[in-house]
Amino acid sequence: MDSAFLEAMAAAIAARDIGVARFEFGYMAGRREGGIRRPPPKIAVLCDDYRVAVERFRARYGTDPLVIGGKSMGGRVASMIADEFYAAGQIKGCVCLGYPFHPAGRPETLRTAHLVTMRCPTLIVHGERDALGCRAEVEGYRLPNGIDIAWLADGDHDFKPRVASGFKHADHMASAAAAVARFVQDCEAA
Repeated sequence: MDSAFLEAMAAAIAARDIGVARFEFGYMAGRREGGIRRPPPKIAVLCDDYRVAVERFRARYGTDPLVIGGKSMGGRVASMIADEFYAAGQIKGCVCLGYPFHPAGRPETLRTAHLVTMRCPTLIVHGERDALGCRAEVEGYRLPNGIDIAWLADGDHDFKPRVASGFKHADHMASAAAAVARFVQDCEAA
């Protein structure tokens, strides 16, 4: 939760008057405490961790509908639980920063089955050359109209463009934060 990417993105979103709260999955907290690097647990455990985090946030800060989301796997997990919170009126949307459409080097192993039936408004901010789903691949997926994708030209999974592209990482981070802010504002207005 305190990676350079998430620190920068949280600050950029907060600078646009959007409140941001972060949490750490249990297995990541365990790494921090014990120093042992274990792989992530099964997705069901991660979904439960995320549900607990949402409920703790709502208990502490109020019950106004939220927009949930995350970076990479965190965004995937958020998208997997979004419909249940959306149907209950507890969230208004979901944001995925660098969604892992498939594992690196395995484009045939899609992580999109739940996306096809999503009802919760969702924004995916994604680099065009992300190794976990480049633009050419993703544009071939059948995603519902409620999922918008904000593309970052020549960006990778962390939105970094190649130097020769002429784009700057800082500009992509600012563009991503602006897209998130617009999405949140649209969700609040809906």
